Amino acid sequence: MYYIVFGLLYLVSLLPFFILYGIADILFVLIYYVAGYRKEVVMDNLRKSFPGKTEKELKSIARRFYRNFMDNWIETVKLISISRKSLNKRISGNMTVLEELYKSGRSVQVNLGHFFNWEIMTLYTGINQPYTFLTVYLPQSSAVADRLLMYIRGRWGNPLLPATQIAKAIIPWRKKQYLLALGADQSPPNAPDAYWLNFMHRPAAFVKGPEKFARIQNVPVVMMTTTRPKRGHYHFDYFLLTDDPGSLPEGELMRRYAEHLAQNIEKQPDLYLWSHRRWKLGWKPEYREQWVDETPAPL
Repeated sequence: MYYIVFGLLYLVSLLPFFILYGIADILFVLIYYVAGYRKEVVMDNLRKSFPGKTEKELKSIARRFYRNFMDNWIETVKLISISRKSLNKRISGNMTVLEELYKSGRSVQVNLGHFFNWEIMTLYTGINQPYTFLTVYLPQSSAVADRLLMYIRGRWGNPLLPATQIAKAIIPWRKKQYLLALGADQSPPNAPDAYWLNFMHRPAAFVKGPEKFARIQNVPVVMMTTTRPKRGHYHFDYFLLTDDPGSLPEGELMRRYAEHLAQNIEKQPDLYLWSHRRWKLGWKPEYREQWVDETPAPL
């Protein structure tokens, strides 16, 4: 089954971008106006994240989000066959901080957020900076989808590390220089075992793993600002969060991450994955010991 699906998607990926975006436009109409995929989740997230915006403004963001959502998956199909030259014509990035850290001889961790198009970011960053780009991924429930994503993410040599076995998978790389990419805005499975802070105007739980891992490995942590100047074109601007995570109070690294994540969302809100149930865990007073924000915990 995998080879049949791969073969069909490979043929689709050979189509020029203007045809692929035409397909994305059709899919947008179907998913937004016909199926209404997770519309309630998206609108609820937007209303609570932007309390000062009108319903008309929120619906405008939602429509742009759904267009970008479909573009994201069409662009991901294109990555099956795209050449490096073609990718670099459309994508740009500021990798200065990575180049400087590499010269220092240290490895580095990048804490990522779910901005479109994270698959393009993985391939582009992997070939445009000096580090070996280690991508941590969550295995998919579908074996076919899992193999497809592993092919796309690793087709130019990026090693893939399963999130479920990260402690073991990182061992061969500990004495080498690496750039470890972690999705740090996942909703944690257990509310009591999470960092809690204000994020987009309400309490939100963040996984502790990315901060703990940076402390254990004693590596600098960077993140990036994602922008989409126009359709099919992205810019990734990397910057340093801290070069010494162990010197920070517990939770401070995640607080800085959440602050910059919110700033990126404010810059171009339709690029964030609003269909994700990011705030599915509700705040409770008994989580006060896990509160790491500068403002007092809610009562």
